[in-house]
Parts: sequence; structure tokens; C-alpha cells
Amino acid sequence: MKLYDSVGPNPHVVRMFLAEKGISLPIEVVDLRAGDNRKEPHLSRNPHGQMPTLELDNGSFVSEIVPICEYLEEKHPSPVLIGATAEERAECRMWTRRVDLNICEPLANGFRFAEGLKFFESRIVTVPEAAPGLKKMAANRLAWLDGQMEGREFICGKRFTLADILLFCMVGFFAKVGQPLDPANKNIAAWFERVKARPSTNA
Repeated sequence: MKLYDSVGPNPHVVRMFLAEKGISLPIEVVDLRAGDNRKEPHLSRNPHGQMPTLELDNGSFVSEIVPICEYLEEKHPSPVLIGATAEERAECRMWTRRVDLNICEPLANGFRFAEGLKFFESRIVTVPEAAPGLKKMAANRLAWLDGQMEGREFICGKRFTLADILLFCMVGFFAKVGQPLDPANKNIAAWFERVKARPSTNA
């Protein structure tokens, strides 16, 4: 396997997942700032032109961070980061979907359509007038999640999972570019510090 890597929170999710698994892969950095992800040869790996992408041993490619991590879990099931049983996997997938759809997507587009507009407007369809609403949606769902996190060590209770990795990388990145975590979300703030202490966050 080989990982095509770049700057940004999405590749960080996969690198952190790999670090938690103790998996070492060859890595090729694609220059996102220069737009190399939207040119050949990367478009042949991922026609959507996004990062990261995982090249499999059979020469095929997998993109999108959740499927990449699902694949890695199947190939390297220990330590468990999604689930060892059908019930655990369902729980992790449920929370990963909630985090991705309700928090990560509006966080990301809120940035792309505002602080990141000059970078993204020539690369994707941007809707600047939507940015305030998207940021409000992300903040609302983070506040909701803060309530759900009461008494929990991690998103799936005592289990550290892909859901935690995804949220940590996204919240940490976008906090630096215009969407800081509301200190009123005390449960998420405490959770963030617990995750931040893990060596894998430096991947």
C-alpha cells in the first residue's frame, strides 16, 4: 500500500488512524497548494481531485477518509478503532456519520466559503453568502454533541474510535482558521485535551 498525502485535516485523519494502528506506509506528498491534486497523475488516482488517496497492493485506489480507514481496519484489525463486533461497528459508524455530516461538512464549507475563499473559489463551486449559516450549523451541532458527551470519555463511551479521530482533526484544524471551539462546550473541550495527549495526534 501507499498513501498519497497532503496538508489539511482530511489527510491528518488517515495519518492519525495509521499511527494508532502502528502501520507504516510509503508516503508520497501531493502539493495541494500548487493544485497538483487537480492535475494528472493524481486525477487518475482520484477523479474527484481530493486528498488523501490510498493505493492498494493490487494497484487500485481508495479515496474518502472513512472508506480508507474502514479498509485499514479490515486489513489490520488490531488495535480496534471501529469495532470488534457488529454492535460496536454500528455504533462507531453511526457516530462517525453524525460527526461527518452535521459538524465536519459545515465546518469545512464555512471555511472554504469565507476565510479560504481566495484559495478555493477557482477550484470548487463556492457560495460565500452561505458561510455564516454553515458556521452556525456546525456550532449548533457541536453544542448538541457537548450534551451527548456528558459522562463519556470518548464519543463511543470508553472506546477510542474513528469518530474521535475525525472530530479531533477537523475541530483542531478549523479552530485555527476562524471557527474556534466555544469554551461553553466544556465536555468537548475536556475530550479534546484527552485526545490531544495521544502521540498519534502528531502524525
